[in-house]
Amino acid sequence: MNQPSIGVLLNGVTGRMGYRQHLLRSVLSIRDQGGVALPDGSRVQLEPILAGRNAAKLKDLADRHDVTAWTTDPESALADAGIYFDAQLTSAREPSVRAAIAAGKHVYAEKPLAEKLTSALELAGLARDAGICHGVVHDKLFLPGLRKLRRLIDGGFFGRVLSVRGEFGYWVFEGDWQEAQRPSWNYRAEDGGGIVLDMFCHWNYVLENLFGRVEAVTAKATTHIPRRWDEQGDAYAATADDAAYGIFELESGVVAQINSSWSTRVFRDELVEFQVDGTEGSAVAGLRRCRVQHRSATPKPVWNPDLPATEPFRDQWQEVPDNAEFDNGFKAQWEEFVRDVVAGRQHRYDFYSAARGLQLAEAGLTSSAEGRRVELKPLT
Repeated sequence: MNQPSIGVLLNGVTGRMGYRQHLLRSVLSIRDQGGVALPDGSRVQLEPILAGRNAAKLKDLADRHDVTAWTTDPESALADAGIYFDAQLTSAREPSVRAAIAAGKHVYAEKPLAEKLTSALELAGLARDAGICHGVVHDKLFLPGLRKLRRLIDGGFFGRVLSVRGEFGYWVFEGDWQEAQRPSWNYRAEDGGGIVLDMFCHWNYVLENLFGRVEAVTAKATTHIPRRWDEQGDAYAATADDAAYGIFELESGVVAQINSSWSTRVFRDELVEFQVDGTEGSAVAGLRRCRVQHRSATPKPVWNPDLPATEPFRDQWQEVPDNAEFDNGFKAQWEEFVRDVVAGRQHRYDFYSAARGLQLAEAGLTSSAEGRRVELKPLT
């Protein structure tokens, strides 16, 4: 008996995220392990179809990874796919997703789903009416550090959560004397770039799923580095924000503060860290690690600026054990989405979740531009 399979059309696979996280570490890894395991013990295999604009790059990827199908005309390949995935530039995503929905394909996409909230809501409505399974990448929730944090929340470790403080970012080189680590379009607003549009979508689903819906935001977005150099070595004006400083008020009463920056140098253990303080204990969670300090083991520091600090503050925290094997976060969500497709059920991180992320991003930009607190009404 032949193993069932699903054709997966991957558009934008020659880009950094599309290749490394979605093709190499997710779809090809799933293919090489024998497919996605289903609850009844059977498996469904994934058959990748590579799509993009550069035929030479696509052929090279296909040859290197034993993929037989690739195309520079993704719409023509939709007939051979059961799932359409989009990792293109944000500005190019909406029409491609719209075409996939019209063709009756299940759709999984990188975030943000669109450039505007109105567009994301329209896509969500079209996907709902088409009866397809639709989802957007929520990779941060599948990281080992945040999964451990979820475990602490579910176990009542914090008591009443009071606040969340997040630090994300690193120095992205300007591109003149050292090559930039991120594509140049990220720093051009006209191409869908900007750290608010990128990261506030992440922060929305992290806060929403762990601590509660965001009800209001006060933010300041800025462009610290106004001049950068692109992949060809040509100088360009950075028109998009490269740093954002936000205060998020949650329905649970929790106050979250998150700094996001591509113009900061790292002095922390991981590129993103969240400190959660509660009445019974605190935790610091990153990409992989999570450390805690319970109320019963909290020391009593005394402020004295006249003497050097001698307490080993970091040593006073306890490491949260893995207690499980953690797979790549992108791959884990891919497997969940495929299981939902096979079962014919709604994916929990769907286009409406993506729309709420865009709602927060737009509210953050409005707050920054107008210098005021902006409330977010529940989307209907």
